[in-house]
Amino acid sequence: MALYTLADLHLATDVAKPMDIFGGRWEGHTDKIIRHWRELIAPEDTVVLGGDISWGISLAEAKGDFALIDSLPGRKIILKGNHDLWWETASKMHRFLDENGFASIDFLHNNCFFYGKTALCGTRGWPFEEDFSDPHNEKIFRRELLRLEASLRLGAAEQPEEIICFLHYPPLYSTYRCEAIVELLKKYGVKRCVYGHLHGNSLRYAVTGEAEGIEWKLVSGDFVDFTPVFLKK
Repeated sequence: MALYTLADLHLATDVAKPMDIFGGRWEGHTDKIIRHWRELIAPEDTVVLGGDISWGISLAEAKGDFALIDSLPGRKIILKGNHDLWWETASKMHRFLDENGFASIDFLHNNCFFYGKTALCGTRGWPFEEDFSDPHNEKIFRRELLRLEASLRLGAAEQPEEIICFLHYPPLYSTYRCEAIVELLKKYGVKRCVYGHLHGNSLRYAVTGEAEGIEWKLVSGDFVDFTPVFLKK
């Protein structure tokens, strides 16, 4: 039994959104995901998927991508990314899973999960390129903070051996620090934060390794060659 993670699958089973137009690492990326996943993941393993899962703009359009994910070994926990336009309320998403028999998938959304005595917490987070000149942005940001703290609080309540936080957006970047999120992580004793979102030229600005007492791990698909990243036994 092992815990893995991977972000930014950008699947497009039922929609016309080829990623190979970006060249290089994205050529044949879905086949890479399937091959690497099957080489590494056993049925008893858990994989946290850090957002940007499907290009479908509705659950109906994303159904083929969910079917693909469900067909792969292991338990999968999905959090929201900025391109996951199919995302709905928790009740609608769970009904979708039930109706289609996708029994190996669940969602990290206003909740937390446990891998043994490790709490798996998180939310989408906040894009570093956005500011609060638009009041709507601040409203969304405050909502994300509430979701993150709710998740961390649920995890901490069980006195886990460790809390791992999963975010789609990086809260720490070479030119950006989201103080509210970083301080929340410190408040709840998070020592590892896993994130995605960054691709191409933006990878050069990623913070990886230890900073501010937290280990930062970037797991966007093209950064890790679409290979699930091991976190712990």
